[in-house]
Amino acid sequence: MSEVQTPILTVIIPVFNERETVLELLDRVRSLDLDQEIIIVDDGSKDGTTRLLAEAKSSRPEVRFLFHQTNQGKGAAVRTGLAEARGRYTIIQDADLEYDPRDFQKLLVPVLEGRARVVFGSRILGPDNTRSYSRYYWGGRFLSWLTNLLYRSSITDQPTCYKLFETRLLKDFQLTARGFEFCAEVTGKTLRAGLDIHELPISYRPRRFEQGKKIKARDGLVAAWVLLRHRFGPPPLIDR
Repeated sequence: MSEVQTPILTVIIPVFNERETVLELLDRVRSLDLDQEIIIVDDGSKDGTTRLLAEAKSSRPEVRFLFHQTNQGKGAAVRTGLAEARGRYTIIQDADLEYDPRDFQKLLVPVLEGRARVVFGSRILGPDNTRSYSRYYWGGRFLSWLTNLLYRSSITDQPTCYKLFETRLLKDFQLTARGFEFCAEVTGKTLRAGLDIHELPISYRPRRFEQGKKIKARDGLVAAWVLLRHRFGPPPLIDR
């Protein structure tokens, strides 16, 4: 029996109620000239996304489709995908079209060259990017400022979707987040473990409420609390 080859990158795509964009996004990821595995996790969608993905399985056999029976949150969907990840590295990709998967190649460079174990794609460093609603933009800047204050770091975009990790490191973190606080948890645990976060500019085209934007002000407050909690909690045990 031949041994299963380890791909360079695992792409985890958590999905909830994204029937208008999910297949286009999925095919954008599939079109990349990259040694990757794609894991899409439908998080109990109610808008027809689940049926759409179930029908897409036969025409996209290289994609692994996982389904939650009920909505559990983005963090829970990421953890479901992570449990199945086989790639050397893992990145999170939202199911909307705000982020451009063509940035994966650029984000991989520092880890493949051995210069980083964690890379964030920064929307702030992308000079031509459109800003989201003011409350989201400044909320994100506040969370980045809070992160830097608590952990003595210097990152520009803590809540970015594009977070790329060594897969074994991400699994060592033993994540517990169920919702959008996933971003704060992995950031806090990375910095608490004494690891640097390498940032690179990425493309970003925010969508509007009528297009399905979901994050709420409460999610920002929860993220702030999670950053505080992990700053003063025990550091994670990781494989150096």
